[in-house]
Amino acid sequence: MNKIRNIAIIAHVDHGKTTLVDQLLRQSGTFRSNQKIEERMMDSMDLEREKGITIRAKNAAFQWDGYRINLVDTPGHADFGGEVERIMKMVDGVLLVVDAHDGPQAQTRFVLRKALENKLKAVVVINKIDRENARPHKVLDEIFDLFVELKATDEQLDFPIIYASAKDGFAVRELHENNEDMTPLFQAIVQHVPPPKISSKPFFQMLVSNLDYSDYLGRIALGRIVSGRVAVGDSIVCIHRDSRHERAAVTALFTYSGLEQVEIKHANAGDIVGLTGFEEVYIGETLSDREERTPLQFVDIDPPTIRMHILVNDSPFAGREGKFVTARNIRERLVRETRANVSLQVNDTETAGAFEINARGEMQIAILIEQMRREGYEVMVSRPEVIFHRAENGTLLEPLEDLYVDLPDENLGDILQLIANRKGEVVGMDHHATRVSVEAIIPTRGLIGFETDLVNLTRGEGLMSHLFREYAPFKGEIGGRGRGVMVSMESGVSTAYALNNIQERGRLFIGPQEDVYEGMIVGENARPEDLPVNPCKAKHLTNMRSQGEGKGIQLEAPLRMTLERAIEYIDVDEYVEATPKSLRLRKRILDANARKRAAVIAA
Repeated sequence: MNKIRNIAIIAHVDHGKTTLVDQLLRQSGTFRSNQKIEERMMDSMDLEREKGITIRAKNAAFQWDGYRINLVDTPGHADFGGEVERIMKMVDGVLLVVDAHDGPQAQTRFVLRKALENKLKAVVVINKIDRENARPHKVLDEIFDLFVELKATDEQLDFPIIYASAKDGFAVRELHENNEDMTPLFQAIVQHVPPPKISSKPFFQMLVSNLDYSDYLGRIALGRIVSGRVAVGDSIVCIHRDSRHERAAVTALFTYSGLEQVEIKHANAGDIVGLTGFEEVYIGETLSDREERTPLQFVDIDPPTIRMHILVNDSPFAGREGKFVTARNIRERLVRETRANVSLQVNDTETAGAFEINARGEMQIAILIEQMRREGYEVMVSRPEVIFHRAENGTLLEPLEDLYVDLPDENLGDILQLIANRKGEVVGMDHHATRVSVEAIIPTRGLIGFETDLVNLTRGEGLMSHLFREYAPFKGEIGGRGRGVMVSMESGVSTAYALNNIQERGRLFIGPQEDVYEGMIVGENARPEDLPVNPCKAKHLTNMRSQGEGKGIQLEAPLRMTLERAIEYIDVDEYVEATPKSLRLRKRILDANARKRAAVIAA
């Protein structure tokens, strides 16, 4: 048991976490010397590779010098906080990876806070010391300040420091040392991360910390065995969170070798395993040998704060590009997602073909929709709404978030104005070199679209993270989009002639020779009201020669939105139509006259 180490890896986006894991797996001999392996293996989803973020917590394991080291990759984005909470229950220490130039960032703070609250010991890796302008000593001071700010204990403040270049495959304890490989990091993990805490109880106990799903075996409960041992064929009990008991036989056991799941016959206390046999098993539930056992303690994950609707696509172009277009297809896919993602909730609605999704943030839902698009689904998505509650005295309560923004000095005024406009309250500010960190308390409503505005105002240099804080009294109305949209009056194919006239009124979302339908949004109006336009209008031919004839039409490049940006952009009376090949914005009611009647009734 003393030869096992369970460790999670924490880092901000692009600080080299996944590259570091690649090196640990390579240098531990997990791969054959002639084995072809991909870069950034831990980011296995296409979306993770494209966005450079970790979405799903993943397990890996390797052997070094007789020790078995289980590694769990953690998401850094607060929308995936549900993943992080569970990981901290499986491990005994964390590897904190920080860029030697950028220092600790907003997302580092989020996961590190969770680790320290769970009384975990950290090994600090200052990575990318080969970078030009690297400032490892200054970054170490910033890391120490962050630990103090997050109320680390004296023991947690006494953390080992390793300097590394994951790209070049070496680590050192002191900057002046020379080294060829990752041995100092392997040694630090073994020396400073404690072995798993083993309960003295002789019977089997395991807390379910994560879920996976197999088409052949059903639900796979993932977690660390707290006490006892378990073998394939054993009859065990799931103590559900509603106090129900379910007994089943263990049909399969898994552990990890590298990134591969490997079937085993039995496992002991301290091992991180996957276990199948239960039809109904959820995160936070206890597996044990008998019904009368006391369930293990589990900290609830942050509640969902955002609600959106996913609907069957009913546009005139429905079914052109997707394979899965029916309500049954969509419902099955959403239910399948909730099996492994506990922070998502899916509910049926009174409207046929419409499903309500509750989540931690719009990015979490946008990533799910993007995955579904790539799998061949067609759906429509509504604007995100915040989930409100009522206090016992009838007061309307809304979710508040702790917001952390890191940005260049010159953009501070714009961002403070942005926070104020969204009912945020600045509670802290810290200047360092040419950048400034701002801490604010802001309604979740104010975060919808905030990241896009931040990126635009700082030309891509602003970084943000947010943590659920509490439900508090409603903060008042927040201004909407401020500009209307240009809505097509006709169905057909867009023409350069028509778009040339329309672009004088605002910004286009489409180019020439694109299919358009009535009610589709083709651009943003420069004024606050919606503007009906005809993007399909053709130039009438005459036998008269006009003065402008022969002058080429010059169209500005249309604004092409990502799915996240489109979801943030739309208003309450609009949808995003997401298909495998296209993203379109549209009005909920496509017919202009019906829209007017609905507006009169609503007023």
